[in-house]
Amino acid sequence: MSLLPLDDSRGPLPAPASVPAAPSCTPPATALSPPAPCTSSASPTSPAPAVSPVGSPAAARLLRRAAVLLPVLLIVVWAAVDWPSVRGGTARLASADPWWLLLALFFTCLGWVAAAVVRQGSIPDRLPPGLLIASQFAAGAANHVLPASVGAHAVTLRFYQSQGVPLARATASIALYSLAKPIAKIPVLLVFVLAFPDMLELGALVPDDGTLLLITVCLVAGPAAAALLVTLVRPLRRPVLALVRTALSDARVLHTRPSRVLALWGGSAATPVLQGCVIAAVGASLGLPLSWAQVVFAFLAAGTAVGAVPAPGGIGPVDAALVLAMTAFGAPLGLATATVIGYRVLTVWVPLLPGALVLSALVQRKVL
Repeated sequence: MSLLPLDDSRGPLPAPASVPAAPSCTPPATALSPPAPCTSSASPTSPAPAVSPVGSPAAARLLRRAAVLLPVLLIVVWAAVDWPSVRGGTARLASADPWWLLLALFFTCLGWVAAAVVRQGSIPDRLPPGLLIASQFAAGAANHVLPASVGAHAVTLRFYQSQGVPLARATASIALYSLAKPIAKIPVLLVFVLAFPDMLELGALVPDDGTLLLITVCLVAGPAAAALLVTLVRPLRRPVLALVRTALSDARVLHTRPSRVLALWGGSAATPVLQGCVIAAVGASLGLPLSWAQVVFAFLAAGTAVGAVPAPGGIGPVDAALVLAMTAFGAPLGLATATVIGYRVLTVWVPLLPGALVLSALVQRKVL
């Protein structure tokens, strides 16, 4: 008779608690073989894979497509707003001498090359010539949409960054470019005045009090606002001082290289002369009774007088001053106005759509 109460069990024994299976380890076949890794029958909990933000690639593609189509859309809107001048200028050019217009188009193309030369002369880094000229052709389209050359500078800044130029150096190059162009125009004006002293008898070219006040406000308010902003906003001091140091250092380096000096200052002096030659060729195609030197000097004087007024591509104030200057030389008002309208059509509207397409292509290829 057993002492354990097995026979007295009133029910089945409780089931054992579930214990996780022990990992099974396969013993090595030989003493020299390394032990096999232990495997467990229980499936370990694996971390969930990282989920990328939903729709971010699609949003990036949509943004790039919008950036590609935006220049063309702006051109369509601007053409709809300024359609009367476009139609009138095109009608004027249709009756002009085509050979003079072809010469004007040649000077327009030289203007893009001169702009690319000045851009190269304002930066120490070597830039690819073909892409640089293409970027300046595209920048011309952007320049006629935004005032004060903001569009052209934005396109050039993006081009510099795509070529690996640091942001501080790229910004310093744009500042040097903007400073060199008006300074280089002064000796060109002096050459014209010394070569043609009778051109000084142009009292009508002197701006009136309202225009002088607007020019003075534009020239003083910009630097004053920038200095006040840097003084009051402390986080801006470090980047602004770094930009000034970079600009001074790069300017010193550039002026030790004769090729950069010639490109910067020679291109800056040639650019307004080429633009004046475009106007002179358009005027010759329409029968404008002014000499080549008179038209070029009228453009230089008009750009100097009201060039500080911010306008898209200088359209507006410069046009009015240019018409006034040519009438002061003795040109009929209607013919001077037709010359300026034809000049704007040839330099703005004719290359605007191709420039916008080039801008879109550069954005699509991630050059900008």
